[in-house]
Amino acid sequence: MGMFLILFLFSTQSKSSTLSIMGDLLDIQASKIFAILLCCYLIAYIVTFYQKKFSKTIYLVDFACHKPFARCMCSKETFIEKSKSEGPFKDESIVFQKKVIDKSGFGDKTYVPESLLKSPPCISTIEAKKETESVIFGAIDELLAKTKMNVDDIEILITNCSIFNPSPSLSAMVINRYKLKHQILSYNLSGMGCSAGLIAIDLAKQLLQVHPNSYALLVSTENINSGYYLGNNRSMLVSNCLFRVGGAAILLSNISSDSHRSKYRLKHTVRTHTGSQDSCYKSILQKEDETEKITGISLSKDLMSSAGFALKENLTTLGKYVLPLLEQFKFISSFVVKKYFNNKVKAYTPDFKLCFEHFCIHTGGRAVLDEMQKLLGLSDFQLEPSRMSLYRYGNTSSSSIWYVLAYCEAKGRIRKGDRIWQIAFGSGFKCNTAVWSALRNVDPINEINPWSDEINEFPVEVSI
Repeated sequence: MGMFLILFLFSTQSKSSTLSIMGDLLDIQASKIFAILLCCYLIAYIVTFYQKKFSKTIYLVDFACHKPFARCMCSKETFIEKSKSEGPFKDESIVFQKKVIDKSGFGDKTYVPESLLKSPPCISTIEAKKETESVIFGAIDELLAKTKMNVDDIEILITNCSIFNPSPSLSAMVINRYKLKHQILSYNLSGMGCSAGLIAIDLAKQLLQVHPNSYALLVSTENINSGYYLGNNRSMLVSNCLFRVGGAAILLSNISSDSHRSKYRLKHTVRTHTGSQDSCYKSILQKEDETEKITGISLSKDLMSSAGFALKENLTTLGKYVLPLLEQFKFISSFVVKKYFNNKVKAYTPDFKLCFEHFCIHTGGRAVLDEMQKLLGLSDFQLEPSRMSLYRYGNTSSSSIWYVLAYCEAKGRIRKGDRIWQIAFGSGFKCNTAVWSALRNVDPINEINPWSDEINEFPVEVSI
């Protein structure tokens, strides 16, 4: 309103009278600066207005999370016993793995591939493919059943899996199984870690902006068999303890008539990549260990600091889109004072709880969730969906944020107009986020959900 009042003054007053009015408040130099800032703001406003006007609305029609067979369930005790009796692990490695898994925040019902429960465990490309097919096809079948989608209407397909990347690709595997049309735009994202699911969302958003009246099918998963480490390097044993079987399928649309049946509308995606810094780049690294030359995923001591740095960079960008003006002013003011006047002043941390009703944080581990709760000032209730997803399903990599959202739905917490924030971290190092707005109340009674038959058992107390 203030901007339009100023424009009105310029248009209705003479030049001298306008300057006189301004001169009562500011000197001539300040008026020039003000006018320049006003012009910049006006240009930014016009650009933003037309970007919104001509951009297509992206709808999340529905999503599905795979729930593995009960025979794949693996308690913490079973995991350690299998490692002790069948694995090539030294006694000190067994002790170390037990410490890690005891502090992981896991329950006793997470899932591992059947191949790892065999005696001895079978690590092979054949078994890895069986695992991936079971997860991917299971999630897609459920999604198609929920949406009653005709596969011939799918125009875009994006799959992502960091470790297992056979030839033909996973996207080709899906095309072959469901006989998708020859003209489909297919993409397979590999090596992009646990935040690749949100990269897929952003890629689909870009594609849906230029391909009208289209559906995009996204599939996020990770492969435990091909990522299982059979050596004794501690930094590489951690991933054995944390990663579990899981996957999700998501259907996006840019068709306006889908607004009535869709669950969410995509509002923002923000991608942050800190790979230009060596410590961030090497914080999660696939390599051979130094002594036995066995391949695995190394998690360095710089992982948490890399996550913190990437998160702050991501929030700085996201804040411009979602924070109330007062919160933005407080943040910018403290930043300017700290940088130019007093370095000892503590930078103001914006209150993102004002922007969102639900927080879907990647279940990377208990330490990750503890740090996120501290940095964002979240309550135990707000972090409950992520903690319970970690407890029940473990770290399911890029699909974990969908298990968290499914928990919110199963609890009946999603109401029309609610804002949902998905946050995920991944190798590189990356922090990616997506913001959604609920288009309707989600009734858990009408949902096919991996939590549906046991949601009344949660939340539970997680022992440390």
